[in-house]
Amino acid sequence: MNSTTSALPPGTEAPPLAIWRYIGRLAPLAFLWVGLAGLLGWLLYSRAGWSEASDQGNMREWIDNTRIFRKTLSELVREYVDLQAGTNPGPDQSTRLRNKREEIEEQIRAMTEPSRIYSAQLPLFPEVYKIEVDFYGLPNTPGQESSTIRWESPKPKPGGHARAQLRTITIEPALNHSDINAVIRMEYRLHTFNRIQKQQDEYRYWQTIAALVLIPTTLFAGGFAIRFLRRERKRELDRWRAAVDAEHRERELLAARVKQQEAERATEDLGRRVLEQQLASAKLESRASEAEKSALELKSQLYASIGIMAGSYAHNIKNLLVRPNDLLVRCLESNGVDHEQKGMLLQVRSTLGTVTERLQQILRTVRRDPSNSEITRVDLAELVRESQQTWAETGRDKWKLLATAEVPSTPTWVRGDHSHLQQAIENLVFNARDATFEMRNYLRDEAKRESDSALRRQRLLDAASWKGEVHLRVSEDGDWAVLEVSDNGIGMTDEVRRNCLTTHFSTKRDNALYEGYSAGMGLGLSFVAVILEHHHAALEIESAPLRGTIFRIRIPAARG
Repeated sequence: MNSTTSALPPGTEAPPLAIWRYIGRLAPLAFLWVGLAGLLGWLLYSRAGWSEASDQGNMREWIDNTRIFRKTLSELVREYVDLQAGTNPGPDQSTRLRNKREEIEEQIRAMTEPSRIYSAQLPLFPEVYKIEVDFYGLPNTPGQESSTIRWESPKPKPGGHARAQLRTITIEPALNHSDINAVIRMEYRLHTFNRIQKQQDEYRYWQTIAALVLIPTTLFAGGFAIRFLRRERKRELDRWRAAVDAEHRERELLAARVKQQEAERATEDLGRRVLEQQLASAKLESRASEAEKSALELKSQLYASIGIMAGSYAHNIKNLLVRPNDLLVRCLESNGVDHEQKGMLLQVRSTLGTVTERLQQILRTVRRDPSNSEITRVDLAELVRESQQTWAETGRDKWKLLATAEVPSTPTWVRGDHSHLQQAIENLVFNARDATFEMRNYLRDEAKRESDSALRRQRLLDAASWKGEVHLRVSEDGDWAVLEVSDNGIGMTDEVRRNCLTTHFSTKRDNALYEGYSAGMGLGLSFVAVILEHHHAALEIESAPLRGTIFRIRIPAARG
């Protein structure tokens, strides 16, 4: 089989053997062998049972026909059952039953005693080991003995190989009562050694004949079946191999066509992927262009808004300065002004000129695009010190704000636009000022909600006396100059902190608290972000509600 299947085409397996297809061809041989084996088995079985059936018949005849007191054991049992089931028992019922039971026991003893005394001398050489009579369905009578009458031989039962010769015979005597049964059982052994030996020898003889017949016929039938199956298998494999070869050639042709189609499909997929990548690149370029355009538009809107705000500031300030200048000119031209007063008026006129010059400088700063910065070396420490001095007095008198600064004694040089950096610092200071206003307002509102009048009055006084604080600090951290602007104001939530640098985003819009401070337009921190971006600076924000805010700016330091 292995040599046949090894010649098959690769990747194929031989079909399973269809044994049912050959059953019809092998059926005559199989029926002949089964009939022969069955006949021999039946002969052996019947031959082996002849002697045992004859022995059981002899023992049954001995029990049924032995008469010790002119009656057999079956008749005594029947009389005992009739007496037990009698409908009109007399006063001596129990005595009669006991006598009949003793008569049965004596019958059994008389039957078995000769076989024990004359062992190996009686016909068939019987050895009786136990006889018992069982009754079923007897009525229960007070004082009645056990329903079983048993006799057992004092001679022990044989052991070893002889124990297999023990037999048990059961006899059911015919009774006159259908609801009562009686069974006679006897356990015995026939001491016919010669006969048993002959029987065993004869049984082995027939076994040998059966084996001599069955083994060759079985081998012949098996060999014939195997040869037949191999021949049929070879024919079937030859036919199947031819079909497999044809199918294999057809499959190779189909595989070649499939590979060609897959190659064409792969080429199409590759072309489609290239087109998709080109389309994706075009979309990315379009999105980048749109993002850049949007950023430019936002910056333009920011600068336009700043320009509008600056123009509004300039117009208001100029209108306010016209009247003081006219009055100063009239006072200086009048004759009633002495020398000291004239000097004071000249100082006022000089201060107004300084204010006008400062206004023009601010206008030039805010109107200039941060990308067109005038880069120079700037002392960040000195710039922070000037900003603190500029807004300290206004913060203390007008804003109820304490503005402090912590700067090193030596210069902290950075490269940047002086005006833009100054504007960024001032915007952070104004943002901190607004946060302290909101904190004072929050404390006042919380005090008003107090139910206890005395405590509410005290909390209102504390809110009114609460002072805002803005602290500016300059330090160096490796290659960076660090500027921190911290306050004790209202603080920011996470959402506000994420969006505070977005243009036009504000939490102060339409709030009367900031009326007069030009707050709420959402331009201050966004302008700071634009300035820091062009200075290659980084901005860090630390804030929490009611915990104040820290703006930390890191600007590359200018060495040498």
